[in-house]
Amino acid sequence: MATLGDIGVSALINILTAFAFLLAFALLRIQPVNDRVYFPKWYIEGKRNSPRHRGNFVHKFVNLNFKTYLTFLSWMPQAMKMSEAEIISHAGLDSAVFLRIYTLGLKIFGPTAIVVLLVLIPVNVSGGTLFFLSKDLVVSDVDKLSISNISPKSLKFFVHIGMEYLFTFWTCYILYKEYGRVASMRLKFLASQGPKPEQFTVIVRNVPHQSGRSISDSVEGFFKKNHPDHYLCHQAVYNANKFAKLVRKRNRLQNWLDYNQLKLERNPDKRPTSKTGFLGLWGKKVDSIEYYKHQIKEFDRMLTIEREKILKDPKCIIPAAFVSFNSRWGAAVCAQTEQSKNPTLWLTNWAPEPRDIFWKNLSISFVSLSIRRLVIGVSVFALVFFYMIPIAFVQSLANLEGLEKVAPFLRPLIEWKFVKSFLQGFLPGLALKIFLYVLPTILMIMSKIEGHVALSVLERRSAAKYYYFMLVNVFLGSIIAGTAFEQLDAFVHQSATQIPRNIGVSIPMKATFFITYIMVDGWAGIAGEILRLKPLVIFHLKNMFLVKTERDREKAMDPGSVDFPETLPTLQLYFLLGIVYAVVTPILLPFILVFFALAYLVYRHQVINVYNQRYESAAAFWPHVHARIIASLLISQLLLLGLLSTKKAANSTPLLVVLPILTLAFHKYCKNRFEPAFRRYPLEEATDKDMQDHPESNANLKALLADAYLHPIFNSFEEVELVEVKVDKNQSPSPSPAASEPDDKNQSQASSPLSELSSPSPTHQHAHNHDDEQSQKVQHYEAGPPGDIFHYEYQQSEYMYHYDVESYHHGYHY
Repeated sequence: MATLGDIGVSALINILTAFAFLLAFALLRIQPVNDRVYFPKWYIEGKRNSPRHRGNFVHKFVNLNFKTYLTFLSWMPQAMKMSEAEIISHAGLDSAVFLRIYTLGLKIFGPTAIVVLLVLIPVNVSGGTLFFLSKDLVVSDVDKLSISNISPKSLKFFVHIGMEYLFTFWTCYILYKEYGRVASMRLKFLASQGPKPEQFTVIVRNVPHQSGRSISDSVEGFFKKNHPDHYLCHQAVYNANKFAKLVRKRNRLQNWLDYNQLKLERNPDKRPTSKTGFLGLWGKKVDSIEYYKHQIKEFDRMLTIEREKILKDPKCIIPAAFVSFNSRWGAAVCAQTEQSKNPTLWLTNWAPEPRDIFWKNLSISFVSLSIRRLVIGVSVFALVFFYMIPIAFVQSLANLEGLEKVAPFLRPLIEWKFVKSFLQGFLPGLALKIFLYVLPTILMIMSKIEGHVALSVLERRSAAKYYYFMLVNVFLGSIIAGTAFEQLDAFVHQSATQIPRNIGVSIPMKATFFITYIMVDGWAGIAGEILRLKPLVIFHLKNMFLVKTERDREKAMDPGSVDFPETLPTLQLYFLLGIVYAVVTPILLPFILVFFALAYLVYRHQVINVYNQRYESAAAFWPHVHARIIASLLISQLLLLGLLSTKKAANSTPLLVVLPILTLAFHKYCKNRFEPAFRRYPLEEATDKDMQDHPESNANLKALLADAYLHPIFNSFEEVELVEVKVDKNQSPSPSPAASEPDDKNQSQASSPLSELSSPSPTHQHAHNHDDEQSQKVQHYEAGPPGDIFHYEYQQSEYMYHYDVESYHHGYHY
């Protein structure tokens, strides 16, 4: 059991670690060579120029202005200058509402900490029960500040019950005000936006097969019949997953080609070579550049064949489509109503914004979705309990004194005071953090298998799984496994009637473990977040070995977005710890407050200067945040109810029964009052927004929607031709004159840079007759792995195609 001294050692270690990280960040951020790592968002928006373009050679790498070193902590006030409205304009509503979660924690726990520390600490200390139980149970000075120190049947429990009521009412009040504020911000944000494709488009899934009709014809006929006044156009969805896999493989080959060409540029006298066997360890020795050029040419051929197969084969059109309407009102009616008497057909929902789509999952059938989600549900359940094994082991590290009583032979190993303090005060939280490191990746893979079609939904589902895992393993698992292990000696040698008493007394004692975890993850971990050590190293490695152009450098500095699948559940765990222990062990609250204050400052800086959100969901995650804080309140009330029952507080315990009922009633009211703003779009708002649109925007609506939801396989074709392919469904596109008849203009295009080339659109249902094609065609692949853009071209007697691999990289997140 960790003592106050152990917690002090842990606090010292984590404070020094956090200070070191913050100091390193403050110094590294002002160096010109690191400017793109710590301010990438401003470069992406084109509002910042590299300081390396000025000064002599040394100035390009090191900041020689010593005055800036005296104000190296200026980032803190700078992070607080931007208003919330400016943050919404600069980084989006998701980022602004994400920051409000930290201020919500400060609003809830700030006043609460003052009250409970002034009221409950003196009450708990005056109990004195643990002094008499110390011979049987492992206790520490921290436990004497908790409710465990109150003797059974004491009237002092009325103080704890009163504080629980006061804390619950205060939390619900803050939640109500915040929910209303966020809902208002969401509606205002949506109303302030100009015409966007997702405002007029719904996604339709499980389109029924009709004999003699294609999926595209079925969709068009259905919506012209049922939405005759508002249907505008639709975009079919293609199963191009195999094509994407080929693109990814070609992408890797292009990386190797570029790497070897770079080696040749640095050493022109020696051509690079490699072996053709497994991982280049054995096999025939060949010229690397020629070998990879040949491999890429073969993949170009396979990509062309696969693409033409997709275009010609009706089976490659999956039973789903993006259907666009001529008004927001029409889209809202379609998205929020049932389209068929068979509730499993013609399933409609609001389409995600184009950059939010996870294209790979659009090809999953309705039956497969149900099976996948059942299998993943069972798998998540198994994963949660599989992780109980390492969690229980971590708890054994936190309870060395309990281990000594059961296994005295280990006593010499932990006799040294500093080693003991380190093991109990720092190592358990660090070990738990390491065990949890790989979990978000596993849960994201599971969410993708479930078949969700939007990245934002994928992240919310992954965050939900992670939250349930943290609740069961980190919280309940730590309490149950740690308490049972810690009091094992008492459980073994005392009668069974005493076990409930020991558990009731021991649950609050786990606060010491959670305090160490908060300091490791919430203090040092957040300071490590702003340091960005991993992105710093990766950027400089890419800049040294891979970057050749300015666009390469932009890709190398890509900061990504806030990691919602991991950050939100971690935040909700801190809410859970603060809410549960506010009345049970109030000494934990100051550590929670330090976390929320530091994290708010750090993430404010990151949102303003670093992260670039890849989608905008207009704070769609807020109902989940609200619901899980309510769940934390219920868990807190039930645990306190169980704890008091072990204290034989028969007179006071029944007063708590009403509190969960009131909490659930409050949650239901908030759900009915505010959640519709996050689930549905009011027809009143849609009508008002349609009436505000300028007539010119209505005239250009079809052009706006024409290629917004075009599958990535077509993303790089000429825009004018794309409109012809997608919108005019009744006509088969034909080659443009510039492509089918060689003339001066076409010849000039063939000799121009690749980025200036244009191409005819492919037909959806008819194959070109290649025997009649005479013009020379150029295929252009633009591969976009992280940090590299490459160009390769060859000629053949076909139409010119241009594949943009970056679209696939975004859509599938390779």
